[in-house]
Amino acid sequence: MTTPRGFRDRSDDGLLTLIGDLPELVRNLVVAELAAAKAWAMKTGKDAGIGGLWMVAALIMLFWSIPALGAFAIIGLSSWWPAWLSALVVFVVMLLIVVVLALLGLLRFRKMSNRSNPGQAIATDAKIVKDAVNEY
Repeated sequence: MTTPRGFRDRSDDGLLTLIGDLPELVRNLVVAELAAAKAWAMKTGKDAGIGGLWMVAALIMLFWSIPALGAFAIIGLSSWWPAWLSALVVFVVMLLIVVVLALLGLLRFRKMSNRSNPGQAIATDAKIVKDAVNEY
């Protein structure tokens, strides 16, 4: 008899049947834990790569904002109001872009660090098995 989720009802199985199914259940648990670890590593690697790209984009924008600051200083010293004002506006816009790109990168890194680690799940499973063995 199966349940709505597809699991078999084991309430009528004998002790030897349950013990005989134990190696398969342990193997399935190990395979599932390895699959979860692989999925976690792939998601974490992807998030680290995308976060790194956002940081590189922020650094590129910061690199190109330095000439804008130089243009601001040169044109500001020459006392032409519209020229230095425009250089200041370009500089401020570039800094805003840097801040937005850096925040996007930080958000991606936080998303990566908030994800649960499958190693913790393995440790929890091992603790449960150890407690069950110690109980009997």
